[in-house]
Amino acid sequence: MSAHGLNGIKISAMTGPCFLLDTNVLLHDATALEAFDEHHIILTVDVLEELDRFKRENDERGRNARRVIRTIDELRQRGPLREGVPLPGGGKLFVLVDNYADHLPTGMDRAIPDNRILGAALYLSQEGVDVRFITKDLNARVKGDALGVRSEDLLRSTVNFDELYTGWTEVDCPGEVITSFYATGWAEVAGDFHPNEGILLRNAANPKQTALGIWNSVGKRVEKLVHEETRPWGLQALNLQQHFALELLLRDDIQLVSMLGQAGTGKTLLALAVGLHKVAEQKVYRRIMVSRPIMPLGRDIGYLPGSKEEKLASWMEPIFDNLQYLVDPQMEQSGDKVDYLFDTGVIEVEAVTYIRGRSLPKLFIIIDEAQNLTPHEIKTVVSRAGQDSKVVLTGDAYQIDNPYLDASSNGLTYVVERFKDQPIYGHITLAKSERSRLASLAADLL
Repeated sequence: MSAHGLNGIKISAMTGPCFLLDTNVLLHDATALEAFDEHHIILTVDVLEELDRFKRENDERGRNARRVIRTIDELRQRGPLREGVPLPGGGKLFVLVDNYADHLPTGMDRAIPDNRILGAALYLSQEGVDVRFITKDLNARVKGDALGVRSEDLLRSTVNFDELYTGWTEVDCPGEVITSFYATGWAEVAGDFHPNEGILLRNAANPKQTALGIWNSVGKRVEKLVHEETRPWGLQALNLQQHFALELLLRDDIQLVSMLGQAGTGKTLLALAVGLHKVAEQKVYRRIMVSRPIMPLGRDIGYLPGSKEEKLASWMEPIFDNLQYLVDPQMEQSGDKVDYLFDTGVIEVEAVTYIRGRSLPKLFIIIDEAQNLTPHEIKTVVSRAGQDSKVVLTGDAYQIDNPYLDASSNGLTYVVERFKDQPIYGHITLAKSERSRLASLAADLL
C-alpha cells in the first residue's frame, strides 16, 4: 500500500473497514456521517457536487443536503479533508477529489456519477483499503457487486419487516376464562404483550367461543373493547382487525395510531370515519387535517397550476372518494356534502411539505400513504402534533413509490418498531380487503 494516493490522499490512514458513501445516503439521512462509529467515511467530489445541486431544493432532500454541507464545513476546520478529519465517533472523514473513472471497465459510462464513485472504490481496493460502498440505490449495489466491490444498504433506521409487530395476537384459554371475561370485562392471561395490543381470546376446547379484548399494560390484563358497539359515521367493522383498528382510533388516550394494510383493507376509510365522528359529533378535536406525501410521484406541487388548494386537489382525490362514500353512501349529493365539510372547516388538506415547522394542537391528523416517508420525515410530521392532538398513520409497505425506501426502511414501519412499547400508541395490520370481491382478488393475485 502506498502512503499517499492521488492528490496526496493519505491512503495509509485508511485502516480497518472504510465506508464510501453515495449521495442518496446523505439525502436520505442527514445524520449518516454519525452512523459509522469508529470507522472511516469516504466521500468523492461527485457526492459534494450532487449535494450542491440538491441544496437548492425546498423539499426534504434539499434540507438534508444543506445540513450535510454545513456539517462537512464544520468538520474541515479540524484539518485537511484529503488527509482525514476526526469524526465524533472516533473515525475520520476523507474527501477524494480526483477522477477515478480510469479504474472502471471500458463498458461502463464514465459520465454517470455513481459509476465514478464505484471507480473510486475500485482504486481504493487496489491500494489495499477495506472499502464498502454504501448506497440506497439497489441498481448501484448490483453494479458494485458485479465489480467485486462490497456494496450495502444503509441499515440505520431499518427494521425486520418479516417480524414486524402486527398489533394483535390470538390466545388459547379455558372456556371459563372467556365466560368470566364477558361477566367482568377483563381477564388475566399469560403472555408477553405490548400496550394496547388487540387480543382474540379463543376457547381451546371449543374454538367457536371467542372474545375480543385489548391489553392494558398498566393493569397487566386483557380488557373488553370499550367501543365495540360504536358505529362512527355509520361505519361498522367488517373483520377482526377492523374491530381492533376502530378501538385504537376511537380511544382518546391513544395519541398515535398506525395502520398497515394492502389496498382495500379500509385504512383511510376507518380513519376518516372516526375523524368525522370525533370532530363533527363529539367535538373532541377542532378539525381533521389530512395529508399525503407529494414526493413519491417525483414532483412538488409547485409544478401544478392554480392555488395551493387547487394543486392539492389532484393529489387528494383518494381522500375525496372516501369522504363522498361516508357522507352519502348512495353517491347522490356527495359532492355538495363534502364541499360543506371543507367550507365549514371540519376538514383541511395539507401537503406534508408544509407541515414542517407548524404546531398543530387539538387536531385529528391523518397522514395517508405514510410508507413513502423516510424515518426522519415521519419524525418531522409526528413531532408537529400539539397538545390534545391525535396522529393516524396509514399505508401499505408493499406499495412504496420512493425509490430509496423499501418495506424495512420506510418511516411507517420504523414507527411501528420504535413505538410498540409506548402506552399512548397503538398499531394494527389489516389483512383482509373489504373494498370488493374484485379488489380483494386483485390484491391477492396480481
